[in-house]
Amino acid sequence: MNNKILETSIEIALEHANKLGADQTEASCSNGKGFSVQAQNESIETIEHYSSSAFSVTVYANQSIGSATTNDLSQNALITTTEKAFSLANLTARDQFNGLADAHLMAQKPMDLKLYHPWELNVEQAQTMSLECEQAALDTDSKVENTEGANVATYENRTVYANSHGFVGLTESTGHTISCTAIAAENGSMEMDYDYTTAMNAEDLLDHKEIGEKAGLKACAHLGARKIKTQKAKVLFEPRQAKSLIGHLIAAIGGTSQYRKASFLLDTMDQVICPDFINITEEPHLESAFGSTYFDAEGVKTNPRVLVDKGMLTGYLLSSYSARRLNLITTGNAGGHHNLVVEPTVESGLEDIIKSMGTGLMVTSLIGHGVNIVNGDYSRGATGFWVENGEIQYPVSEITIAGNLRDMLNNILLVGKDLNSESSIICGTILLDDLMVAGY
Repeated sequence: MNNKILETSIEIALEHANKLGADQTEASCSNGKGFSVQAQNESIETIEHYSSSAFSVTVYANQSIGSATTNDLSQNALITTTEKAFSLANLTARDQFNGLADAHLMAQKPMDLKLYHPWELNVEQAQTMSLECEQAALDTDSKVENTEGANVATYENRTVYANSHGFVGLTESTGHTISCTAIAAENGSMEMDYDYTTAMNAEDLLDHKEIGEKAGLKACAHLGARKIKTQKAKVLFEPRQAKSLIGHLIAAIGGTSQYRKASFLLDTMDQVICPDFINITEEPHLESAFGSTYFDAEGVKTNPRVLVDKGMLTGYLLSSYSARRLNLITTGNAGGHHNLVVEPTVESGLEDIIKSMGTGLMVTSLIGHGVNIVNGDYSRGATGFWVENGEIQYPVSEITIAGNLRDMLNNILLVGKDLNSESSIICGTILLDDLMVAGY
């Protein structure tokens, strides 16, 4: 489906909403396609092709709001869906904070952020890659007895957003992933671990055989896992796990959490929330990055900015609605954040940080959702490795990490230079001090 069809679909909806008497209208129309191949037990288990279309429209009438969606892009369906949204707007309560973002905030100039990189990969090639990826895991060590499969997937998506201010924005993006999960066993003990690589440009993916090998090695490394005594200790989060800490911070400074007074960082603008060596920026215009966009979900222009400056929180993440509730101005974050970058505080990565940390826990995976954003209470299951004298001693499991996020942020000792850019949070290893580790 080409871009013109998507734009025409939105034009139909906006024009019809105007005829119905809507004060303001916004709509988005998207089309995506792709496929994935799964290999398991040294054969191809599944091949999935997918193609999807979606249309959504939001109508504002007398400060009330109504929304409706459909997967049918025929003209009759678009009109019917728009009428449904208008009808709902006349049934919902008025809210003085409803409405589009102000017209002067719209992104005026399109930007090519290099988000569209189709992978010239056919299904036969993907099958070969997935089989080789799984085999690489099995060949890693005789202890790798099986896998839960190796997967190769690719997709591309086009989305057009427009509103009654006259704004029209197009986003074309791609995403590609290779993953493998290995199962290792020894002396009656069985462990499972995985590895993956994901990127918008296939050229940035790690080699598929390397992913299989890493999955196998990681599964073997966890064999013989022990419990540890309950104690307070330094805790190291490798980059993929460190992102979750930043994710909790993001949730706490979101506009919805702030105006609902449901945040452990409530009303902390211009207050110190981290050590003075911590800096976090939002970089919405990075090329080929997952969180990049020149306009947010309301058409508002995005801009690079500092969120945490020398430990001080300098801003929230606001949509136009949450901004109005807080008597502030939207920050262009309708729909979420756009590439949060945690600045490294040391020149070293994971291996060197382990050597320098002395004694403590290295976390490689987190389990459960025991995080309360309202009061900051944190309690999650974890697996990883116990470190003594700067060296990994043995794997550990069946442990719980507990604390309060406010204290955890203040107890950050360092951020590594090993930045992981596989999501919209770009962060390296994070080392925390004085965290409760519950074992036996």
